[in-house]
Amino acid sequence: MSFIRTLRGDIMPEELGFTYSHEHIICRPAFWEERGENDLLLDDEEKSKKDVLDFKQHGGKAIVDATAVDYGRDVKAVKKISDDLNIHIIATAGFNKSFLWDAKIKDDLKPIIGDYSTYTDWIDSKSINELADFVVSEVEQGLEATTFKAGQVKFGTGYNRITPLEEKTLRAVARAHHETKAPLHSHTEAGTMGLEQIELLKSEGVDLSFMSFGHMDRNPDPYYHEQIARTGAYLCFDGIGKIKYAPESTRINCILELVRKGYENQILISGDTARKSYYKHYDYGLGLEYIIAKWVPRFIDDANRQGFDGTALVHKFFIENAARCFRFAK
Repeated sequence: MSFIRTLRGDIMPEELGFTYSHEHIICRPAFWEERGENDLLLDDEEKSKKDVLDFKQHGGKAIVDATAVDYGRDVKAVKKISDDLNIHIIATAGFNKSFLWDAKIKDDLKPIIGDYSTYTDWIDSKSINELADFVVSEVEQGLEATTFKAGQVKFGTGYNRITPLEEKTLRAVARAHHETKAPLHSHTEAGTMGLEQIELLKSEGVDLSFMSFGHMDRNPDPYYHEQIARTGAYLCFDGIGKIKYAPESTRINCILELVRKGYENQILISGDTARKSYYKHYDYGLGLEYIIAKWVPRFIDDANRQGFDGTALVHKFFIENAARCFRFAK
């Protein structure tokens, strides 16, 4: 029987509800902390909680927190927000991308990871299967010495390249997926290297219908999107509200082009809201309410004008597709 694993336990897919598929709720990435990049530190539980509450008050039910171990998770604080607001949160096991791994490993992680100086040292010193065992433990035992378990496994690659250590973590995550049956997610820097990731995943025997590719709207290329969709994988358009990269019309047109080609069952939507300046209650940004309260009505209107049923598509992207994507394989 399929299920979805949240920080509060396993639920049936139909219980998930309206879902943001890629967000960050509380994180203190060591890489950015060491460089004094305060905007990239979501470090105030109460402010994060207020933004999650805004999302809930507009009808939101679930959030996928894509913060991996190398991006400064605070598992206990995120679990508390989940409990306090009665909202489903899916946590993430695995890794991000290699340039972050130059950061020092914090002392409180060393009893779990080992006495290594940096993430690079740790990943370089371990075998693929040893890293896979670590990811499995995050899914089946708990994240960072807690009993709160991850509901997806993640890897990432850099801009227009895949380093040897990134390939190593990709293969480790693929093997952890086979053992745990957890859904997979990837970080694609600026939407690149998705097809190359797919070839590596195929070599590990991964069924790509359990895979979601992040940041697809950072590379607004309909041909590229179609090549990924043809594999059965999900495409996550998670840059909603980031006009500095592209206007909303570009993202919406890419989404509707996939719908025209018959891939409406493989589309996910979110905001990857990972800066103080993106959050309403940190720094007056659009906040977690923006997509559900403002973008969704605009998408419905735009889709309807182009001959689609915008309301039905919103239900599909945020509810039906999320419920399928984040289920564990049988």
